[in-house]
Amino acid sequence: MSQFKTQQEAEAAGVYVQKIRSFVKREGRLTKGQAKALEEFWPTMGLNHSDGILDLAQVFGRQAPLVLEIGFGMGTSLVEMAAAEPDKNFIGIEVHRPGVGTCMADAHEKGVTNLRVYEHDAVEVFNDCLAEQTIDRLQLFFPDPWHKKRHHKRRIVQPEFVEKLRSKLKIGGVFHMATDWENYAEHMLEVMSQAPGFKNQSETADYVPRPDSRPLTKFEKRGHRLGHGVWDLMFERIS
Repeated sequence: MSQFKTQQEAEAAGVYVQKIRSFVKREGRLTKGQAKALEEFWPTMGLNHSDGILDLAQVFGRQAPLVLEIGFGMGTSLVEMAAAEPDKNFIGIEVHRPGVGTCMADAHEKGVTNLRVYEHDAVEVFNDCLAEQTIDRLQLFFPDPWHKKRHHKRRIVQPEFVEKLRSKLKIGGVFHMATDWENYAEHMLEVMSQAPGFKNQSETADYVPRPDSRPLTKFEKRGHRLGHGVWDLMFERIS
């Protein structure tokens, strides 16, 4: 690749240069139900990265606090949260297509109308689709821990990304993280404690008890039975 000075040059020449990503795109096989949900509900629930900056009042038909979740998996807890807090608008970002289909089907089945989803890379959505100071609560639950040391640079919680998301959070808005990897929890705590403009909401300057707003997952309940830990971190934007 040395003949290309930039990513753009390489792409113009038809050569794809791998960019570091915070996820691995796992297409997976769509079930008939997931494929039907994607086709049927995308016009009302789907958001397209290519449409650029979101007009939230237009998207939701109202003004309301915004909760945004990065990497919602199959969307079970996201749909549960949206159903429990109908006074808030929810947006989920996920790259796993079957998960997006399942989430939309679940939302439709439960009559949830305050939820929209992106099937796209979160970093690009933050760059291109979110205006400054629009998010009231940002959620990152059980992100890929990239547990091998040589892969730690792929973890999404890094100083550069935290600085980017800070501008999208309202003053007083909260970045809520949760992980079941203690090493990643320590990494999150270290990055966030050094990030300008944030204040840890923990009374002990580290972790917080799981708030009621984050549902307990089946996976987490099983972890509790096996004695596994889960760490929640909540940092408020103060400047």
